[in-house]
Amino acid sequence: MNDDVGSGTAAAVRLAEGAPLRAVLSVTDPAAWLALDAGVRWAPWYPQGARPEWEYVAPSPVGPARSGASRNEESQTGGSRPDEQLDESRLALALCHRDGRIREAAVHRATRHPGLLPLIAVRCTDWAAPVRERAREALREALDADTAVGLAPLLLRLGHRDRGAFGVELLEEVLRGASRERFTALFAAPDRTVRRFAYRSAVGRGLLTPAELARTAARDEDTVVQDLCATAALATLRDKDQDEGEDAHAGRCAYEDERAYGDERPYDDERAGDDERAGDDEGAYEATPAYVDVVVPLLGARNPRTRSASVTALRKVGRRDRAEPFLGDRSALVRACARYVVRRLGGDPVAWYRARCAAPDGAGPPPGAVVGLAEYGDRADAGLLWPLLAHPVAAVRARAVAGLRALDVTDAERLRPLLDDPAPGVVREAVASLLPSARQLPADRLMERTGPAWPRHVRVAAFRLLDACGGIVALRAAVGLLEDPDTKLRTRAGQSVQRWHPSADVRHGDPEVGRLLDRGRHLFSDYVLTRRKWEAGLTG
Repeated sequence: MNDDVGSGTAAAVRLAEGAPLRAVLSVTDPAAWLALDAGVRWAPWYPQGARPEWEYVAPSPVGPARSGASRNEESQTGGSRPDEQLDESRLALALCHRDGRIREAAVHRATRHPGLLPLIAVRCTDWAAPVRERAREALREALDADTAVGLAPLLLRLGHRDRGAFGVELLEEVLRGASRERFTALFAAPDRTVRRFAYRSAVGRGLLTPAELARTAARDEDTVVQDLCATAALATLRDKDQDEGEDAHAGRCAYEDERAYGDERPYDDERAGDDERAGDDEGAYEATPAYVDVVVPLLGARNPRTRSASVTALRKVGRRDRAEPFLGDRSALVRACARYVVRRLGGDPVAWYRARCAAPDGAGPPPGAVVGLAEYGDRADAGLLWPLLAHPVAAVRARAVAGLRALDVTDAERLRPLLDDPAPGVVREAVASLLPSARQLPADRLMERTGPAWPRHVRVAAFRLLDACGGIVALRAAVGLLEDPDTKLRTRAGQSVQRWHPSADVRHGDPEVGRLLDRGRHLFSDYVLTRRKWEAGLTG
């Protein structure tokens, strides 16, 4: 029994004892209703015939199942006789009862209790068709714009069930005619599924202005909501000028072209004529509210897709000065779109990158500008990146190493001191650059750095390089870490020993190999260990 069912079982016992429903459940939490639904029916599988725990506290809330004629008479007389009226707590148990006939009878009686509407919604997904159909009729009659807002989290959660589509469709139908004020609570819901549903419905009905959509895209923490609202906000600009949509597509195509072709950039010459014609209408929207209310807020969005679309929109308003700072954005997509805009407006992205990377030591370039130079420059620009390996900002050092690797300019001797860098990000980039030349590095110095006296990121980096060396060096390093107190490092070392095979440079019959494999005996079966020794020219 998991925790949710356990809490539902405990709640069922309290309800059977007569506790009020609101004192037992957090009625605003969909998980509480689903836990109660499961907990009422849960019973231990042993002994045979065992009943749910709450039934030992109180008898069944609705009497034993009646004959068909009795149930028909009950339906015609309003669902129960006067002496069978049940309170809200007992009806909640009946709505979740293991007997479908009791659940069906309870649905009709529960319509008089608005507090039980969530359980009626749960019964709309019931596996018994009569229960399900009666619950759907009751929910359709009871659900209005007011109750739909409070019930939305549960209905959307039930929508993931096999028979849950009805509740979601009914929710959409009821809220289709609701005023904007009804959506305010849904916009602020802690459940992101509810917020996504609310914004999707509001965007479809046009309830939010472009400025409100832009602010939501810039501030909301959910990337789905960000993308949804940003797309809708920028669509208002596309309605005014279809070129905006072409710009957004072109900016992202520029990113894909750069990734595919690197320095060749086949689109530059093709669009040179467009750059000359673009000057006729640039700045057309510079002073309009569309730019101030939509583009400006989106420029500060956290989602790179949102920022890239808003940066691309800067071309139409002729704001190269606003696009240039995004040449150094942390996102490669945003940087590519910024380069597209700057080129279209007559700027030179490479010159901007070179100026930032050659700035005096006191200023220093943004980290994105360092890697941007590598993305858009050529190998001659490596001379601007080498001095940045000693920059005081760790992010700049890390991007400089990554940039040199992107330019295919790697000097193992100059990069080796970065393995002792205090910043883990710098060390990771250095390892990525040094892995192809791992055999050229001094193995004894790397072995020393696997010791417990060194910081963890330095030890991990040294082991990765030693493991890349292969042969006896890799086996020696891995076996030395088999008893390391660091769990992850110890696990990696064990995996390295298990996949080790003697390479061509391992001396045939080297007794050290046998001793090392024996120290890792617990990682192999007897057959595999014997086989591995045989591969190394050892017997026994």
